Amino acid sequence: MSDPADLMQAILGPAFSAQEAKRLLEKALCREVDPLHWCAVHLGISPSEIMRRAAAWVGLDFHSIVPRLAPIDINPPRLEALAEVRVFRLRLADRDVAFAAPDFFGILRLKRACRVNPGLRHALYLVPGTALRDLLFEAAGEALIDGARQSLARAWPHAAAQLDLPRPVRWGFAIGLVVLATLVLIAPLLGQIWLLPLWLGVVALPTILRIGALATPTPLPDASDPAMDDADLPLYSILVPLRDEANMVDQLCTSLGRFDYPREKLEIIFVVESRSPETVAAVRRHLDDARFGLAVVPDALPRTKPKALDFALPFCRGEFVVVYDAEDQPDPAQLRRAVARFRREPELECIQARLLIGNGHRGILPALFTGEYAGLFTVMLPAFAQWGVVMPLGGTSNHFRLATLRQLGGWDAYNVTEDADLGVRLARRRLRTATSTSFTMEDAPTSLAPWLGQRTRWMKGWMQTLVVHNRRPLLFRADLGWRNFLLFQVTIIGMLLAPLLHGGFLILLAVTYLRGEWAAAHPDPWYVACLFALLLGHGAAIATNLVGLARTGQRRYWAQQVLLPLYWLLIGWATLRALREFVRQPFHWFKTPHQVAAPPPADQPEAAARPAIDRPS
Repeated sequence: MSDPADLMQAILGPAFSAQEAKRLLEKALCREVDPLHWCAVHLGISPSEIMRRAAAWVGLDFHSIVPRLAPIDINPPRLEALAEVRVFRLRLADRDVAFAAPDFFGILRLKRACRVNPGLRHALYLVPGTALRDLLFEAAGEALIDGARQSLARAWPHAAAQLDLPRPVRWGFAIGLVVLATLVLIAPLLGQIWLLPLWLGVVALPTILRIGALATPTPLPDASDPAMDDADLPLYSILVPLRDEANMVDQLCTSLGRFDYPREKLEIIFVVESRSPETVAAVRRHLDDARFGLAVVPDALPRTKPKALDFALPFCRGEFVVVYDAEDQPDPAQLRRAVARFRREPELECIQARLLIGNGHRGILPALFTGEYAGLFTVMLPAFAQWGVVMPLGGTSNHFRLATLRQLGGWDAYNVTEDADLGVRLARRRLRTATSTSFTMEDAPTSLAPWLGQRTRWMKGWMQTLVVHNRRPLLFRADLGWRNFLLFQVTIIGMLLAPLLHGGFLILLAVTYLRGEWAAAHPDPWYVACLFALLLGHGAAIATNLVGLARTGQRRYWAQQVLLPLYWLLIGWATLRALREFVRQPFHWFKTPHQVAAPPPADQPEAAARPAIDRPS
């Protein structure tokens, strides 16, 4: 028997014949996959056991972990090179030794080397790949943290939250936003009719964007390329940031295990804060699955999701990379569809999948959240993508070409809506972003406290993004072009102002009604304008939600959308909280708690309406 077949037989064990070993080896090689990895993901042999058997075949000692007798610190010139490291030299006691986690052909080379130089057996030990990766994360921890915090500032010194949000700038923005909102609200009290057209422009432009999005044709459903064989699919990296979410790990592993994608071509890295030991332990219990890996992020400021993602990014080896959150339940076909789309459209750099809420039945608040998400991800964002304007990404289910993401500097570790910021930077580089009809199910907060904390962070992040990219407005305008630049300003300023103005207009109208001025033969045009703005704004927002719910097969939540004006009052409250945090705690990250998904009712999209999600309305 040849060495390759002999090694394969040793890995598989006595339960497999020599002929079966040869057949499985050929199958793995035809898929262009490391046979060791193929055995792990398809035959259920743990990576640790595979390396133990390989060590016995070579005649080397095996260790389940890499021993540390002293702290280890390395500072590689290129952090991305860490993903390809297979051997690490250490000084143990009075001698130099090496710990290796070679691939199949590396083991064959070691066997030949040991025949030539038997002394290698006393200086080289085999370890599982997970043990070597743990060592690299530990040894390069300081360099990885430094890269996570600094890489974007180095790539974008003119557009990084770390550099562009000093206290005077934050105070100036907060005062400016309050003054602008106040001027818009008191304009009716001034009685100057010449201000009316300008006032209507400020108030109505965001509504006009919604109406334009509603009028934009629905994109056709995505489709997988039927000619794309599994052997032609690339390695796909999946990053899953977790903090204090041990309760979600089992559900998450089950959800990620449903992908219609070759198991041997999935690289799923759970990125867990070291301050979450229970979550680290919960993930470690699943590491016998060779698709899964673990990156433990050292405790360091800022304690944000983007910093954690940047910490693990150098270890991604896939052609494409996607981010999922703890509660996500992606469409099993999502990765295959993303690859097909990237291959059909080589100029495409980012794809945003739809985020759908699966627990809208849990109360009024999640029902309104469901409508909001349906409108955003099936009406607004697809329209933005078709218009070619800045598209704010969702915090999850965004797919990137890995090379492009690295060229952009990764995520802004100091921006608490890193997704929105990344969407702006893609637009500044004139890189195309698109939406997908493939979906990911999520859960909305079901009580006020977590909803308010999450929404406060979102609004604060939009403030960060607006200020950071406008610190050098001429450069920003040159990057985007006039149309995109102006639409960005209208969209974001409108998003921040609208909730504040909503409450103010309601107060003005209530005062007018109580004073009996509506009974006058010729009502004040300003009050008519306030009423018009409220009706038009609410009408467009409710219509957007209703159309979105129709497109996602969630019409059962139509009735709750009439409460959207009350929902906007809550958003206004969150905006005021965000303004305060923006000044005092600009980089504080509110962590939204998640719960295991409860079974939905029979008429919920999860059970019955999912096929309708891809059907244009």
